[in-house]
Amino acid sequence: MSMHVDHKGKYFTDIISKDVVRTIIQTLTVRIVGDIYVRPGERLKDELNRSERFIAVTEAVVLNVRGEEIYSSDFLTVNLDHILWLSPASKAEE
Repeated sequence: MSMHVDHKGKYFTDIISKDVVRTIIQTLTVRIVGDIYVRPGERLKDELNRSERFIAVTEAVVLNVRGEEIYSSDFLTVNLDHILWLSPASKAEE
């Protein structure tokens, strides 16, 4: 990690703080429930617009059309072209 302080005492680092948003992602064949990280004060849409082709998802659970878990992973990436819809998850939906 690099960090420096300017002449006014402001700190600069290469670490970007982000907030976690539990999210449901629907593709043509599966539903993914997992965490996406967004910059403080920004929306999921802002993070999707910033991404070029893939979005990172952590603590991901992949569900089939019957809602049964078929795969889980600490980390996966999802191609934006395959997302039909995406929404923040409520506790009832997880």
